[in-house]
Amino acid sequence: MPTFTALTTLTGKKAAEGLGEAMERLDPEPTGVGVFEVEDGSGLWEVGGYFTETPDETALAVLAAAFEAKPFVVSELPDTDWVAHVRRELAPVEAGRFFVYGSHDADKLPAGRIPLLIEAAMAFGTGHHGTTLGCLKALDHLLSQGFTATKVADIGCGTAVLAMAAARVWEGEIIASDIDEVAVDVAEANLKANGMAGKVRCVQAAGFDHPDLGGFAPYDLIFANILKGPLVALAPEIAANLRVGGYAILSGILNEQADDVVSVYLQNGFNLEKNDQIGEWTTLILSKQG
Repeated sequence: MPTFTALTTLTGKKAAEGLGEAMERLDPEPTGVGVFEVEDGSGLWEVGGYFTETPDETALAVLAAAFEAKPFVVSELPDTDWVAHVRRELAPVEAGRFFVYGSHDADKLPAGRIPLLIEAAMAFGTGHHGTTLGCLKALDHLLSQGFTATKVADIGCGTAVLAMAAARVWEGEIIASDIDEVAVDVAEANLKANGMAGKVRCVQAAGFDHPDLGGFAPYDLIFANILKGPLVALAPEIAANLRVGGYAILSGILNEQADDVVSVYLQNGFNLEKNDQIGEWTTLILSKQG
């Protein structure tokens, strides 16, 4: 069955959401509509839809004009088994002592490495993205410095690969949270697939808004691999839930955004310990001061 996409960009959240709602009333109707902010500081939003029938390009042109958006770009996607394609394309990832792999690469697990099985079909956080890779390397760096933790939080956990990495090297209270219920289900499935069921508590929460997150605090280590805006907003909460001398590993930060994030965390009682760039993404290691 062919799949078509129709994509455009425009300025402003309100207009973008209005255009997304209008797209849902098209005939033929889309199977899904997405509205996303372009995370480059431009103020642009991307609106797109998926269709199983050729979309009505005249209707799309009318919508684009009505919401002052750029003309829609309509494309037909090839009939591809994307999971199989991704499995072929995604090689195992080595991040210091950690080895992230899919089941199709189980025979490539090197001796002496800490294995983390994450399937390519799962949610964000396979280890290939610069942010996840950066966080794993940051954890490896802290381990090399002799740091140990008995309480760890992974905020915005996605696949929970970071929480699992912590649970591979430490015993203690480890909790992973995500605002998306599906991500929490994926995290639980990944723990089971890695033989780690019950070693990480998975909860649905925005930020620290869950009684279990507050109940485990203060933490020795907090991961937050999200985006600049939420990281800045969470700075006071991360500071409040981290013990003095503990570490925060932050990512989801474009390189040009790093100074802004660091500035906010310095104002909340942190010192910058390490700044690592992988491609266009920055990962920060910060320590909480007394």
